[in-house]
Formats: sequence, C-alpha cells, structure tokens
Amino acid sequence: MISFPKPYADRVARLRVPSGFLIVAVFAWLSRPLAESLAWGVPVSLAGLALRGWAAGCLDKNRELATGGPYAHMRNPLYLGTLLVATGLAIAARSPWLALVFACVFLLVYLPVIQLEEQHLRHLFPDYATYAGRVRALWPRLTPDPESTPAPFRFRLYLQNQEYQAGAGFAIGLIYLIWRLPR
Repeated sequence: MISFPKPYADRVARLRVPSGFLIVAVFAWLSRPLAESLAWGVPVSLAGLALRGWAAGCLDKNRELATGGPYAHMRNPLYLGTLLVATGLAIAARSPWLALVFACVFLLVYLPVIQLEEQHLRHLFPDYATYAGRVRALWPRLTPDPESTPAPFRFRLYLQNQEYQAGAGFAIGLIYLIWRLPR
C-alpha cells in the first residue's frame, strides 16, 4: 500500500467528513442516470452496504481486535464496502467523471486514513502486526484466516457503530437518482 506522511494523513482524516458534503454536490451535478444504469449500479452498492453492515456488526471498536466475520478475510471490510458503494453509485449515476472523483477521494483520503487506523491498532493491540501479516488490507482472502476468532454478527454493535447512517445516505442518493431519471 502507498505510504503517506503522517501530517498529511492527519489533515485528511479531519477533512474526511466535511469533504463528504462536497462529494454530495459533485454527485448531484455529475449524475445522469438511466433505468439501465440503476439496474447495474444498485446491486454493487447494496453488496457494499451488506459488507459494511456485516463488518460493523462484528466490530467492537477499541475493545477487541476484530479478526472474525469479514475481518477473517480482509483487515478493512468497512473501507472495501465504502468503495463498492461508491462504485455502484458511479455506475448508477452513469458518470465516468464521478467514478474518477470517487477513485481520487479513495486514494488521497481513505488510504491515508487506513494507515492512521492501522498505526492506532498496532499501538492498541500488540498482536495486530501478526494478524496484519496473515490478512491483506483490502483484497479479501477466499478462505478465512485459520487463526481468526469466530465473530457472530451482533445487531447491538451494528447500532453502536451507527452503520445505519451508511444505509440512510445510500437511500437518499438512490432517491435522488430516481428523481433524476428522464421522463
């Protein structure tokens, strides 16, 4: 993975949420959906939301190292889910420019944030380095890590991690795309 200087990563981590509002404006401006593009893009986004939801329901942040559920296949399922949601929205919006914007945001904002989070996890959990040596960051293993700890989905964690916000954001984006369909 690309390595980013810590001051840069710290800065983009603080700007991640406020920049989301700018992304919404770009999404609204560049979207040119058709029924066919929605039919292709929505399932990709729903797969991303499902992955994010599964990951959030297996993640007890800062209390225990998540190595089960989707974390047995990749270290950052929430970010891969985000990438899938964005890809699906770009397909549904029928905008290569939007796809380019999403790709740049992922590379220049999310990858540095992932690095910061991994530094935090290495500090918080001494066995994180061993786990990171077995499980790739974003490219999933086909079989779960044999050393992973079983992690059933817990709805309490899903709510605690406020993952429903991702679903709500997607629903608003989808409603907007449907509204923008040619009549």
